[in-house]
Amino acid sequence: MVRILNLLAVVALIGSAIYAYSIKYQTIFHAERIVKLKHEIKAEEDQIATLRAEWSHLTRPERIEALADKFLDLQPTGLRQIVSADALPAKTARADGIGDKLEALGLAEPTNTPGDAAASAPTTPSTPTR
Repeated sequence: MVRILNLLAVVALIGSAIYAYSIKYQTIFHAERIVKLKHEIKAEEDQIATLRAEWSHLTRPERIEALADKFLDLQPTGLRQIVSADALPAKTARADGIGDKLEALGLAEPTNTPGDAAASAPTTPSTPTR
């Protein structure tokens, strides 16, 4: 009987040691993974900073102005080019083919929505008389 209890104690001790070591190695694995992810995040942040610096370099106003002068044949705005709003052409109405077809079918009027029908209908059903 004592030998069986000793054997069970040794088996329990070995099992708990295996469990403890498995937890230890899982913790080490996850810690290494966290460090690796932190390095990847830092690399991505550095890349984002580099791209922002490049973007700010490319969008400098003096650079864009020089490129516009070189490649676009722009002329300064003259005083006679500025007009009042009354001198602008009137906006033309666009044709709505689908709307015209709906009007021709008589479907252009507003319809009753389910909320409107529910407001006009009684809220309780009528009970049949016996």
